[in-house]
Amino acid sequence: MATLFRWLLRLTVGVILLGLAATVLVYWFFARSLPDYDARARVSGISAPVEIVRDHANVPHIFGDADRDVFFGLGYAHAQDRLWQMTLLRRTVQGRLSELFGRRTAESDILMRRLDLYRAATASVEDQDGQTRSALEAYAAGVNAWVGEVNAGARGRGAPEMWLFNQPLAPWQPADSIAILKLMAWQQSDHLQAEVLRARSSLLLEEERLRDILPDVPGPGLTALPRYADLMPEIPERHAAAEAPFDPLAASLPAALSGASNAWAAGPSRSATGATLLANDPHRLLTAPSIWYLARLELRSGGVIGATIPGIPLVLAGRSNDLGWGITASFADDLDLYAEEVNPKNAGEYRTEDGWARFEARDSIVEIKDAAAVTLRLQRTANGPVLPPEQFALDTIRPRGHVMTLAWSGLSDNDTSMTAGLRLMQARSIEEGIRAGRLQVAPNQNLILADRNRVALKTVGAVPLRDPDHQSKGRLPTLGYMAENRWQGWLPYVDLPESTEPVGGLVGNTNHKTVDRPFPEHVSYHWGDTQRIARWRGLMQSREVHTRDSFIEAQLDTVSPTARALLPLVGAALWFTGEPAPEGTPARRRQRALELLGEWNGEMNEHLPEPLIYAAWMRALQERLIRDDLGPLANAYTHVRPLFIDRVFRDVDGASAWCDIRQSAAEESCADIARMALDDALIWITETHGANLDALRWGDAHEARQDHPVLGQAPFINWFVNIRQSTSGGDNTLRRGLTDGRAPNPFHNVHAAGYRGVYDFADPDSSVFIISTGQSGHPLSRHYDDLGELGRRGEYIPMSLDPSLARGAAVGITQLLPARP
Repeated sequence: MATLFRWLLRLTVGVILLGLAATVLVYWFFARSLPDYDARARVSGISAPVEIVRDHANVPHIFGDADRDVFFGLGYAHAQDRLWQMTLLRRTVQGRLSELFGRRTAESDILMRRLDLYRAATASVEDQDGQTRSALEAYAAGVNAWVGEVNAGARGRGAPEMWLFNQPLAPWQPADSIAILKLMAWQQSDHLQAEVLRARSSLLLEEERLRDILPDVPGPGLTALPRYADLMPEIPERHAAAEAPFDPLAASLPAALSGASNAWAAGPSRSATGATLLANDPHRLLTAPSIWYLARLELRSGGVIGATIPGIPLVLAGRSNDLGWGITASFADDLDLYAEEVNPKNAGEYRTEDGWARFEARDSIVEIKDAAAVTLRLQRTANGPVLPPEQFALDTIRPRGHVMTLAWSGLSDNDTSMTAGLRLMQARSIEEGIRAGRLQVAPNQNLILADRNRVALKTVGAVPLRDPDHQSKGRLPTLGYMAENRWQGWLPYVDLPESTEPVGGLVGNTNHKTVDRPFPEHVSYHWGDTQRIARWRGLMQSREVHTRDSFIEAQLDTVSPTARALLPLVGAALWFTGEPAPEGTPARRRQRALELLGEWNGEMNEHLPEPLIYAAWMRALQERLIRDDLGPLANAYTHVRPLFIDRVFRDVDGASAWCDIRQSAAEESCADIARMALDDALIWITETHGANLDALRWGDAHEARQDHPVLGQAPFINWFVNIRQSTSGGDNTLRRGLTDGRAPNPFHNVHAAGYRGVYDFADPDSSVFIISTGQSGHPLSRHYDDLGELGRRGEYIPMSLDPSLARGAAVGITQLLPARP
């Protein structure tokens, strides 16, 4: 027995030592890809030395004698810190993810091949001006210089993920950067999914009820649209579709997770210092690392600092010495879906107003790891590319004998958005900034500008001009062969929304409705916000003048105007009613919940129980209101729609009809539904968060989920690569933390401000910014998540263009020298 014990002990010790050795070896391999920021290197592609000074937060400040050399340095720095992320973005837009991830990403690749964004980006390279082409070429050379060092110096293949998904790394090209910008534009738009949802809902609901669930933003109404079934020939009797789970590697985001943002600016009359202020926090899907990367470039036109996206040589939101700019999603309707009739006698032809025409067609092969390759027949009409019917639930609205095509501004192969961005970085006044926007194609966005004396807002990006007789006014898919449904060109740039002399000295946008003009000059019927704007307006008007700190306070505000508006309405018949109930009974829990909510001011603070009770109640309420009318389609309504609930409980145009469950014999009132929904919510809370309502924390449910898109679900590894944080805010707060909306964790925070910046032109070097993770994409780097906790606490880091401040606490200085001849 003693001998057996000794051998078991030896075996156990051996296994432990072997495990430790393996761990050390893996760590050593992975750690080799950590860049050394204190280094000198000789590289090809620069004309004079380039210096990359990384300040205390690892923000690179890049100095060079020529702009071309500075953009080379930005490409080099991006690749040092985010090479894997850049590779992933490029493969996404190329439709080549499946070469690494197999069937998991096949649908995404098929969609990207059909959209053909990479080909359009390649064609657009020649449409940039000479300065922009030079910047793109230099940036690509900088990326490739770092890749060359990785290959020559055995630097762990550049990133830990490269060991796990080993594939040859193609040299970076100028077209890659334009393609990633197009991908960002695609992920920002939700008009395709909005059209499909409206069409699917129209097939199930009467016109009045459709206006309830998908109401227009308040303002003059729209004349009634035809039913989708009246626009189309025979549609299959299949209105439901499985709502596919969201994959963070997918090229398309769910509609609720498309673009959103806040930006506002104060002119000298509304600033305590007599100079302008600007705040911006663009919202995107949360990932680890963040999509944003902070950088400063010292160009011939002056210093520029702010938020970049790895792979793109632009400061997309930031400031120079003379101008600050912020961006928000404009929600301009730059997209239409068409049903194209296929010739029943020749599947290679589609119907036009002049008869049958041949599809443009070519083959494309999607390579799939561990599976057979898929050969696609890419087809295109005069309106745009043919989309796969199995995606976006298109098969539920596609007429028999038709295919669905897409017209979208971002499909342009003459896209000069990169040139627009570069000119904006070099602009020194509001006028120059607005002129730069003339070249913007996609994404379509609101540009909020502030120079030292004025503030302005301008919508930039291509917006289609539709025929006044367009059958659906761009709100539903239409027949592609009808001339009145096709685009007539583009709205003139001068006609896009613009405010250069804002009344009251303030200008801002929270994705709300910006214009009220008749179709087709309307810009959009579908807007991103009706709630945050109310809170912003109140905060701005509560002070005669503003400061940098008051702008920061507004950015971090977590009071929900939606909760303040809906709770008195929904609970009107429940407060202070009913008999006293014994402790531990459902009735007593309901009374305690109502007591808590009755004393609550709507602040979605992570430490409070009321936000969780409120959010669960509204979610359960909407589910009870729509499930019997919409059936499985109710799954597509993942988030609470405040305007819908408001219409129902105010009985606008008979909207209270939603409260009666059609499939039950009894006639339910809205008070009945509100009470039952509250009970539903309390049961769910008890099962998932415990029975003690007073001990609940909103932050436990509203955890920010910044997960690694590839390794985030891998056991053990996910502990190192995912960044999870308890957070305040909610769907409709200025400090927006959009919830997931799907079980089992419907209130996880998955879409928020990955970047926040506040620029003060009274003292530009007191401007501040932050991102939601860290600068590095390497999980073993101390800069992987170091800014994340600061951002969670509402803290910022300085946004200074003073070189001495960057050097004073630098974590490293990289010197790039021209290669010897």
